[in-house]
Amino acid sequence: MVARYTGLATRIRVFWRQPQWEFLISGAVDILVDKEFQQQLPELWLRKAVSAALEVASPDGETCEVSLVVTGDEVVRKLNRDYRGLDGVTDVLSFSPLHSGHWEGESTEDCVDLDPLEDEDFIYPPGEPTPLGEVVISLPQAERQASERSQPLDREMALLVVHGILHLAGHDHVDLLDEINMKSKEQAALKSIPRVEIPWTITP
Repeated sequence: MVARYTGLATRIRVFWRQPQWEFLISGAVDILVDKEFQQQLPELWLRKAVSAALEVASPDGETCEVSLVVTGDEVVRKLNRDYRGLDGVTDVLSFSPLHSGHWEGESTEDCVDLDPLEDEDFIYPPGEPTPLGEVVISLPQAERQASERSQPLDREMALLVVHGILHLAGHDHVDLLDEINMKSKEQAALKSIPRVEIPWTITP
C-alpha cells in the first residue's frame, strides 16, 4: 500500500526522532524500530532483509536512500488515516516520492497533502543517492497475519519488508501479470534472507 509524496521522508524522520526510537542503521538505509520491539528484531537480520529486497528492487545497483520503520498498530493506523484516508490498521505502508497508484486509498478528503510541490521539479545534488522512500510495518499486525497463516514470524516480516520496498520501486499487483511478476521478485528476495527466530508477543 503506497502513498505518493514529496518531502514526506523528512517529515517522517522528524516524527520518529522521539525518545522511544533509535536508529539501528545509518547511511543510505535508515532502520528505525520502536524500543518496545527492539529485543525481538535482530539488527543484522533487518539489515540483510533490506539488502535482499533492494537487490531485487534495484538490480542495476543504483545507489538509493530508503527507510524502514517497525512500529505498533497505533502509529500505522494514524499514518494510514492521515496519508491514505483509511482509518484502520494495515500490515505495511510504503511512502514513495516517485510512484503513485490505486494503493493511495479510496478517500483523500481528510488526508494530509502528500504532494504540495507536485508541479515543481526537485533537483538533487550530484552524487546524492536516489530517495526511494519509506516502508512502515506494524509488527503486531505481522504477528497476527503470521499466526493466521501458520507460518514463522520471520517469514512474514521478511515478506512485508520485501513487499514494501518493491512498491517503492514501482511494482504493484493491480492486474494478474503485475501480481505474478511481483510475487516472483518477492520469492527471489526471500530466498536470500536467512531464517531467524523472532519471539512472539502473542500466542501463535
